[in-house]
Amino acid sequence: MHVESVLPLASYHFDGDGKCLRPLVILCWAKAINFILKETSPKVIENQKKVAQVAEMVHGTCLYHDDVIDDAIKRRAKPTINFLCGQKKSIWAGDFVLGRALETISQISNNKVCILLTRMIQNVVTGELMQLDAGATEEERFSQYIDKTFKKTASVFAYPCQAVLVLAGADATLQTTAFEFGRQLGIAYQLVDGITDFPAIASTEYGKELAVDLNQGLANMPVLFAAQQFPELNPMILRHFKEPGDVATAYNLILKSDGLQRTEELAIQYYGDAMDKIAQLPQSPYQEMLFTVTHQLLNKIK
Repeated sequence: MHVESVLPLASYHFDGDGKCLRPLVILCWAKAINFILKETSPKVIENQKKVAQVAEMVHGTCLYHDDVIDDAIKRRAKPTINFLCGQKKSIWAGDFVLGRALETISQISNNKVCILLTRMIQNVVTGELMQLDAGATEEERFSQYIDKTFKKTASVFAYPCQAVLVLAGADATLQTTAFEFGRQLGIAYQLVDGITDFPAIASTEYGKELAVDLNQGLANMPVLFAAQQFPELNPMILRHFKEPGDVATAYNLILKSDGLQRTEELAIQYYGDAMDKIAQLPQSPYQEMLFTVTHQLLNKIK
C-alpha cells in the first residue's frame, strides 16, 4: 500500500471533530512557561508544538487499535475504520500514525524530551495491557486501577507537559509541577469518563453509549466502589462480565450503590490537586486559561 493510500485512513481521527484536549492543555503550559521565562525563540515554540502533536498522535494511535480490540462500530458518532475497512487496515493505520509520531520526536533534537515522550509511549502500552488483566486481588484493585489510569491516560498529559517546560529551559521544580498537574488531571479525566458510563450523572454531550466499559469487560472505579457494598460483583469482575446477565446485574447494582458518588468525590479531589499545581505558577493570561480548561472539565460532573 502506498503512503498516499494510507493517509486518508491515518488522518481519519484527525478531522477536527475531536476535543483536542491534550494539545490544548500542553500548549497552555508551553505558553505559560514561555511568558514566565520570556522565551520567544521560534525554534523552541515550534518544538513545543511538535510535543503537542506527538501527544495527540499517540492518543490517535490508541483509538485505531482500541476500535479493533473492542470491535467498535462507531466513534465520535461516525463509523470506525475498523468497521469501514476491517481490522487489518485499522491496525496498520494506527501503526502509521505512531510511526509519524516517532518521526516527529526525532525532529525535536532534545535528548531529555525524546526520553520523556518515548517513556510516555511505553506507559500507554503498559496501561493498555494492565487494562486487560482483572487478576488483581480486591485489596490491590484500587491502587492498580490508579496506576493503570496514569499509564494509559494521564501519562499522555504528564510527560508532554513536562517536555514543553524542558524545551523552555524551566528548572526541575517547575518541570515536576507540570508533570504532577498532568498526572492529576489525566486521572481525574478518566474517573469522570467512568462516571459517564451510567445515566445517574451521564450527559449526552459526551456522545457516549451507556455501560460501554461493562460491555467491554472492564471494571472502572464506580464498579470497584460498588463491589465493596455488593460482593457479588467480585466474581463478575474476575470473569470480565462475560456470563449472560452479568452486565445488566452489575449495572443495576452499581446504580444502587454509592459508587458513582464516591467516584465523583475522588475525581474532584484529583481536579483540586491539578488546580493547586496551576496555582504555583505566576499569574498570567495562560495560567488563567489553564484554570478555565480544568474548571470546565470538572463542571461536566456537576
